[in-house]
Amino acid sequence: MTDIIRPYLFERTPVDLLDKRLEDETRYSIEQKTALTEIETLDNKLMQHFHNKVKLQPTLTRKLVSFQANKPRPTYRWYKYKEAFSASLIELLLSKYGIRSGKVLDPFAGSGTALFAASDAGIDADGIELLPVGQQIILAKKCLEREFIKDDVDNLKRWRVERPWRQSKVRIPLSELRITNGAYPKQTLELIELYMGGWQRENAKVQSVLRFALLCVLESISFTRKDGQYLRWDYRSGRRQGTKPFNKGEILDFDKAICAKINEICDDLEAGKDATELFSSKVLQGDINLFCGSCLDIMPTLPGNLYNTVVTSPPYCNRYDYTRTYALELALLGIGEDEISRLRQEMLSCTVENRAKDLLKINPEWRNAIAVADRQELLQAVLHYLEAEKAEGRLNNNGIPRMVRGYFYEMACVIGECARVLKPNALLFMVNDNVRYAGASISVDIILSNIAENMGFHVENILVLLNGKGNSSQQMGKHGRDPLRKCVYVWRKI
Repeated sequence: MTDIIRPYLFERTPVDLLDKRLEDETRYSIEQKTALTEIETLDNKLMQHFHNKVKLQPTLTRKLVSFQANKPRPTYRWYKYKEAFSASLIELLLSKYGIRSGKVLDPFAGSGTALFAASDAGIDADGIELLPVGQQIILAKKCLEREFIKDDVDNLKRWRVERPWRQSKVRIPLSELRITNGAYPKQTLELIELYMGGWQRENAKVQSVLRFALLCVLESISFTRKDGQYLRWDYRSGRRQGTKPFNKGEILDFDKAICAKINEICDDLEAGKDATELFSSKVLQGDINLFCGSCLDIMPTLPGNLYNTVVTSPPYCNRYDYTRTYALELALLGIGEDEISRLRQEMLSCTVENRAKDLLKINPEWRNAIAVADRQELLQAVLHYLEAEKAEGRLNNNGIPRMVRGYFYEMACVIGECARVLKPNALLFMVNDNVRYAGASISVDIILSNIAENMGFHVENILVLLNGKGNSSQQMGKHGRDPLRKCVYVWRKI
């Protein structure tokens, strides 16, 4: 250290340092407010562009656009896939817009609600799903509705009555992940493994449905509860999580839970049918085809101008990591740690652990989609603001800017693929939520709609639910409450 610099450092008093810190904080605060004002100005400008498209829709309720409306519906209620929309929503959209034939695509098929609702309406449906849990739900439901015969149902009923796992001498060890270790009471774990050993004596169809029934009850018999970004652990597990002990309530007895689920499946299969017509037809009204993998990999392989409609709900840009929330199910399906890591990276960027994808390496034809995202002013202002917040250490996770960037650029590519595979004049319906980070409300709806306009779509409507989505307590504590729109986008291919 030189003699010129040293005296200067030692002459700085605590008061000087405090004044400097206050000066820096004031400057940062002004820069932050300026950036947020720019985002708000660009948001208002884009909202004005869509002013006659954004419409409050009283018929759309949070129940309708979520799994809640599926709870009383036979077959749809079997597995509580909490991120799903309802079959009633699909039926409403197909009816309102006069879609009665052709072929539907859902690039983010989840538990297959859109596929089965379209099929029930006589429309063929293709789905793309990355997560094995969603794949298993779709394939098991398809097996039950198309391949099961009365003898298979009788076998399920026998399991409900005789409980053969109680007499089984074969135990199949349940796979575990680091985040599922100790997830069940000891006796429950033993019964799960005896149950899996017992189904080895059944035919492949019955085995798949018994596995599906077990998937349906895992959460209810465990110490865990799904909570968006992670699994919450009940205090009875012995795991410490947070400062306040969590009580999930009743942890169901294994026999009670699995028998009730098998009974529900059997009752729904037989509902409204007499013995002469039960399973008399093995063909659904519309065909269902499932592609297993990421839509980013699969959509470029599909023929152009093939589909009459796209109905979907992509993962939201909300930090939810489905490989964690569905960890119990993935472990049951034998998905290991390496595969979990791969799935997490192949998902659409929606969690802070997603690394940036080389989109042009996946598909060189996406150059235009990337250029459209580059030109979207509101998006670029948001990304610039988040990077600045990261540089100043004001984000609670430095992966947020990368996640938000990845989400919109990947969605631009998905939108481009939807435009390519849809027939001219065909409709696309998308359910999505707006989000908020570091005080910046991100209008996912109008950003994606503007991108769609530049990729071959006409925006017919952005249908908004009456009740907006709330903010996290952390966001409200720092930046106040700012209700976020939940919408259904309606775009038509030009």
